Amino acid sequence: MFTTGQLVFGVLFAIVFAIVILYAYRKDLNLHKRYYKGTIWVLIAFIAFIAFIAAIKFLFV
Repeated sequence: MFTTGQLVFGVLFAIVFAIVILYAYRKDLNLHKRYYKGTIWVLIAFIAFIAFIAAIKFLFV
């Protein structure tokens, strides 16, 4: 399905991409802490809403 070269490229690309993303995140960590306080509550509310919709689906179907 894929050649060896394509697989090697895909794996190396994924590794390098993850390293670059982690480096950029660590570099901006202080800014994230300052400007994005309380965003965890938005994430929790979103997950709860999706869980609520799933519960309704399984209860009424």
